Amino acid sequence: MQRILSTQLPAHVGATVRVAGWVHRRRLLKSVAFLIVRDAAGLTQVVAADPAARAAVGQLTEETVVEVTATVVAAPAAPAGVELTRPTVRPLGPPAAAPPFDLYRPALAATLPTQLDHAPVALRHPRRSAALRVAAAAVAGFRAALDARDFVEIHTPKVVASSTESGANVFALDWFGRPAYLAQSPQFYKQLMVGVLERVYEVGPVFRAEPHDTARHLAQYTSLDAELGFVGDHTDVMAVLRDTLAGMLATVADRAGAALGTLGVTVPQVPASVPAVHFTEALAIAGAPADEPDLAPAHERALGEWARSEHGSEFVFVTGYPMAKRPFYTHPDPARPAYSNGFDLLFRGLELVTGGQRLHRHDDYLAALAARGEPVEPYAGYVDAFRHGMPPHGGFAIGLERFVARLVGAANVREVTAFPRDLHRLTP
Repeated sequence: MQRILSTQLPAHVGATVRVAGWVHRRRLLKSVAFLIVRDAAGLTQVVAADPAARAAVGQLTEETVVEVTATVVAAPAAPAGVELTRPTVRPLGPPAAAPPFDLYRPALAATLPTQLDHAPVALRHPRRSAALRVAAAAVAGFRAALDARDFVEIHTPKVVASSTESGANVFALDWFGRPAYLAQSPQFYKQLMVGVLERVYEVGPVFRAEPHDTARHLAQYTSLDAELGFVGDHTDVMAVLRDTLAGMLATVADRAGAALGTLGVTVPQVPASVPAVHFTEALAIAGAPADEPDLAPAHERALGEWARSEHGSEFVFVTGYPMAKRPFYTHPDPARPAYSNGFDLLFRGLELVTGGQRLHRHDDYLAALAARGEPVEPYAGYVDAFRHGMPPHGGFAIGLERFVARLVGAANVREVTAFPRDLHRLTP
């Protein structure tokens, strides 16, 4: 008999079916036992009135994997409006050891460190697994949106010979006796691939050896990167980003509707024209001094409130960041060279995306590195490609975990990460 998932049961009322999953909850009454079985799709209520079946349920422990063969009957108060009666219950493994928290409760009562220490079982909680389903749908939407615009997915090395951002915050490793680093981003490679395929994207891990111990930072996270050639300036990149985010959210709504319901989340609308402010104007809106070189988290929150109150938007672009705060490959604003053709996109008052127009002339790269006192040699393989003709181009990168955390209202990015890696955590 083919296994049926919990969400498929309403189509089988009156039939005998086989379900399988984990013992989510048991309630043993004097004459009847209720067994809740959890599978990947949801919950199934099993009613055991026969003494032998009731005794079998009584022997089970929560999280034991079981198979149930029973009859489907309508029951409006049960999950999905049906329940299983006259069951035969068969364990598919030994009795499970009890987890250190109750998975059947609406929310996990354990502290986040305890949940992370026991991630393999904590992730079984419907709210934790729902966030992972939202993340998967977001990635699917990212790919679909860019595929529809003739982008090509690429896969680039995660072990590199030099840091991408001209900084010290890299994880060093030994590569057969040679120094190497975990990649901070696929930035160099995706730019080079614009010279091959014109429009490219990548979904993959990136590594930042930054000693942050905050609710918004991870040492390893998933980056959704895109790069496109033949742009006029950074506004062309912003337009593609806007459409990509709209596609991601539409796919989340379509593919992860049940997960959103579990989390009580409504997908926001991306405006047809996302409000945009120059960095200098953003400082004024946030009440920051005019000589501030960057936006602090409090400034980002103030801009988020401004975008909501003035434009009804959960999103706002900040353009023209100072060149001193942008990587060396960033294209300056021709009209204001101290500022960049770069941008951040804030989502609900938090930086979500960084992007912009890149340099594309070889001489400009030599000048940019020299201006920052950087030697050319570590970047030779990258910079040399620009001698052979590269179009004006630009791109962006979205942090997946930060996007999901902001979307579902998680207080900490680790709540939506299966196995987070940060300043303190290398296991499980």
